[in-house]
Amino acid sequence: MPASRPTDEPVPSRTDAAILRNFCIIAHIDHGKSTLADRMLQLTGVVDERTMRAQYLDRMDIERERGITIKSQAVRLPYAADDGTVYALNMIDTPGHVDFTYEVSRSLAACEGTVLLVDAAQGIEAQTLANLYLALENDLQIIPVLNKIDLPSAQPGKYAAEIAHIIGCDSDDVLRVSAKTGEGVRELLEKIVRDVPPPVGDPHAPARAMIFDSVYDVYRGVVTYVRVIDGHLSSRERILMLSTRAQHDLLEIGVISPEPSPTEGLGVGEVGYLITGVKDVRQSKVGDTVTTATKPATRALGGYKDPKPMVFSGLYPVDGDDYPDLRDALERLQLNDAALLWEPETSAALGFGFRCGFLGLLHLEIVRERLEREFDLNLIATAPNVVYRVAMDDGGERVVTNPSEFPEGKIAEVFEPVVRATILAPSDYIGSIMDLCQTRRGTLQGMDYLSEERVELRYSLPLAEIVFDFFDNLKSRTRGYASLDYEVEGEQAAALVKVDILLQGETVDAFSAVVHRDKAYAYGVQMTQRLRELIPRQQFEVPIQAAIGARIIARESIRAIRKDVLAKCYGGDITRKRKLLEKQKEGKKRMKMVGRVEVPQEAFIAALSTDSPAEKTRR
Repeated sequence: MPASRPTDEPVPSRTDAAILRNFCIIAHIDHGKSTLADRMLQLTGVVDERTMRAQYLDRMDIERERGITIKSQAVRLPYAADDGTVYALNMIDTPGHVDFTYEVSRSLAACEGTVLLVDAAQGIEAQTLANLYLALENDLQIIPVLNKIDLPSAQPGKYAAEIAHIIGCDSDDVLRVSAKTGEGVRELLEKIVRDVPPPVGDPHAPARAMIFDSVYDVYRGVVTYVRVIDGHLSSRERILMLSTRAQHDLLEIGVISPEPSPTEGLGVGEVGYLITGVKDVRQSKVGDTVTTATKPATRALGGYKDPKPMVFSGLYPVDGDDYPDLRDALERLQLNDAALLWEPETSAALGFGFRCGFLGLLHLEIVRERLEREFDLNLIATAPNVVYRVAMDDGGERVVTNPSEFPEGKIAEVFEPVVRATILAPSDYIGSIMDLCQTRRGTLQGMDYLSEERVELRYSLPLAEIVFDFFDNLKSRTRGYASLDYEVEGEQAAALVKVDILLQGETVDAFSAVVHRDKAYAYGVQMTQRLRELIPRQQFEVPIQAAIGARIIARESIRAIRKDVLAKCYGGDITRKRKLLEKQKEGKKRMKMVGRVEVPQEAFIAALSTDSPAEKTRR
């Protein structure tokens, strides 16, 4: 079996497309994608036993700690098949969480086939179906595989029939493997080289390569990952980016096997990396077409649909001096994460920061943690919210990404985003799921039984109702058996209002929220009670109020710190005591007129904490 190749030794230039196989592994969370990738690395010999570790392709510390894949990873595997041919397999390990579906869609566009992995103890789940539909849209060869057949609770026969029913194949065509023990993995590789078609392209046409990912390296600048469609790219030639028309010298070109290995060039169908020494992250845009400057292509490749942010949150540095560092960090992180969008914004309470768009709550949490870890920043994140469209009485329209932008004038209608949610669960929990969805203003769109025991429910739900704690509630009501997938369906009119939080009559914009009218009172009571516990007592009484427009809907008061002015009065005339109390009362009144309530940073962090609702799922 081929041994691991040293990273400084060039590998041969341009592999023949006939022996290339480009495929990726897709599955629901925790169905064993990364473990299967580990076994393939070992079986093909690119990683020896000494350097092997679990989740080898998960490079970030945060991925290894949480046990989830966040970034897709491409790796080249040499495989000697039973017929004696040595194939070059380009394998991409993809994330499983719904927040990182954009990573999966880009990876699928770089492949001709995909391994659809299903847990033999849990069966098909919501994200399995979502990824399957993505693969079918890209017209890929589907290879269905049941994993974890070594588990005592595995039911391969039952779930193979489920897969066969959905895909339209025979249940005997579903491979059985154990990524943990390695059983069946060689048979899977044989099926990949036999069933996945080789890449098709014109080797004599002008070079065209699609950028499907990019990362920022502190020492080498921007590292661009490409899939060559036509022609070839060679080391040391000048390349051209078709969208920006920027030209760069190609300093290094190569493949990941599984560490970067320089080559003399990349040909049709090959997946590899380019290094140009460029430090500006905007010069390498995902979805752009790379060609040669000497013989450029005239027509760009299709590219990718830009990701649409689902959830918005403000990120502010605790120390205002860190604002330029935060901007630089977001620029670098945006290259590694094309789904992250941001723009500057200012808050009266929190100072200068950025309004960021995310694909979901886990995405928000991961980005915030990466900013704090990788760039040594201390951040405050405001409560997450979705995008609303407000139609005014005068015919105008406003797009609201921040509650502080909610208009004050006469509003005709407010529109909120709606998602089509797919829930897969055992049929015993149908009642609990329906009850939860109805309390979240959901509308049942349909229900299908995948088998006698498993049911698929399709609901139309407001996005604002599911991004916060819907998944946690769903899991607790179904004892962890339900799975959720969703995609944006459109928008609907809703009775939404803006709830402001006032401290001593002044609005604190960081605590404002847009909520449904039926839940406004509950939100107001919750926030006023929480702030009463978090804000320290002042020299004067501080009222905390929740208001919709000019109407107060909830109130709490922080009692004043009060000195005992009667301590030195031992009996005597009552008028003396009254005089001292009145004097203190007047002083408190004057202080209240000129005093300002200082909200400590710890109170902001605690009140706006997004840690509890975020979904912490193991892969």
